[in-house]
Amino acid sequence: MKESAGTTGLILNEPLLWEKGKKGRCGFSLPRRDVEPSPPDEDLMGEGPDFPDLSEVDVVRHYTRLSQWNFGVDTGMYPLGSCTMKYNPKINEKQARLRGFSGAHPLLPADLSQGILKLMFELEGFLAQITGMDAVTLQPAAGAQGELAGMLLIHGYLKSKGRRRSKIIIPDTAHGTNPASAALCGFRPVPVKSGEQGILTPEAIIEVMDEDTAGIMVTNPNTLGLFEENIQKIAEIVHSKGGLVYCDGANMNALMGIAHMGKMGIDILHLNLHKTFSTPHGGGGPGSGPVCVRKYLKPFLPVPRVIRKDDRYSLSEDFPQSIGKLHAFYGNFGVMIKAYSYIRSMGPENLKKASQLAVLNANYIKERLKGIFHLPYDRPCMHECVFSDKFQNKQKITTLNMAKRLMDYGFHPPTIYFPLVVKGAIMIEPTETESKETLDLFIDACQAIADEAKTDPEVLRQAPTHCKVRSLDEAAAARRPCLTG
Repeated sequence: MKESAGTTGLILNEPLLWEKGKKGRCGFSLPRRDVEPSPPDEDLMGEGPDFPDLSEVDVVRHYTRLSQWNFGVDTGMYPLGSCTMKYNPKINEKQARLRGFSGAHPLLPADLSQGILKLMFELEGFLAQITGMDAVTLQPAAGAQGELAGMLLIHGYLKSKGRRRSKIIIPDTAHGTNPASAALCGFRPVPVKSGEQGILTPEAIIEVMDEDTAGIMVTNPNTLGLFEENIQKIAEIVHSKGGLVYCDGANMNALMGIAHMGKMGIDILHLNLHKTFSTPHGGGGPGSGPVCVRKYLKPFLPVPRVIRKDDRYSLSEDFPQSIGKLHAFYGNFGVMIKAYSYIRSMGPENLKKASQLAVLNANYIKERLKGIFHLPYDRPCMHECVFSDKFQNKQKITTLNMAKRLMDYGFHPPTIYFPLVVKGAIMIEPTETESKETLDLFIDACQAIADEAKTDPEVLRQAPTHCKVRSLDEAAAARRPCLTG
């Protein structure tokens, strides 16, 4: 490898603030008071908090150094499959900070919230148009709650038809939260294995679909990064037995602006605005998981709903078949603003191009790495590709060893050991914004690590060696965790 993105660098240690502070230091001068101070009432005040005394420079350097320990999408490539850790334009953050949006209180009446309600109404329309669905709710707070909403919609729809059903089909390539969402709504998950090509076969669905099955939860593209080519036939089988098709749309970064989900036979689709449509996911930040439905499921969407009448917008709860309320107020509005900004600034052509570039980048990595890592499904992938550590197992090097070594080369590790259908899985998702030069650096790092596995495997077992925190004893950490910070 000619050049590495990683370096030993200048990484500064940083003690706790209580260790840095010295009595009498002050980082801020209070303005002169125009009234005499009143002695505190000790009975009411009690003992004050144990804040350290710090100068301004102590505080600034403390948080600056801590920030330098972190790795984020603004630092470098974040090839984290299953969650689209894509770079997002900063203009979206700027729009979300506009005073009229950021300062709005959720209890404001509709007359004082027309711009906010209009944005939500238009965003629903954009998402319906992009996905090929008929109606949208923005209320779910994230993907998992979108799944929950989807299951409640299936239950509500079947109940209105007088059908009581107890099972939901869950493929082995679905996202891990799918069976939990189904079970939470009282359905029994029925697992189904994918075929030799890594996708579902109609025969497998025919075998399990019966009159007691409410529907199927399918992830498309699936967690192997493969498009479910038989989705229309599968939807026909499910519909013929009176069931509904729910699609987990967390991987829409591969299909945005390209696929018409309604024509595939999808009845319900959740999206992750915090993945596909801006706001990088992770770190405990807010999400947004809108649910898109076909028109016959529109009456069951959560309330309140944004409605327009004579160019005026309001929130209405006058939908008697609704599944009810899912979120306080109407959802995580700040994320909606960023998604709206992303869609408006990109436009139809560039949304489509983003998907095309995400797929191109993933296939470039797949082709370049398939002789270096084991590729269990050697076929065109979508926005992510999945390898395994089968080749490196001969030197007793594992996926975890290689993921840690990648940190020494300056790259955040990809998702590992998922999906479960691939032993020692390495899921790589480059996203659309990474250049060929960056991808080549990443590929060179992977090649160097594969070479080290053959010539100096001990280096991988001790990795990472250049990071702020070195290789940990995972067994000891699990058995004797340090919970005091």
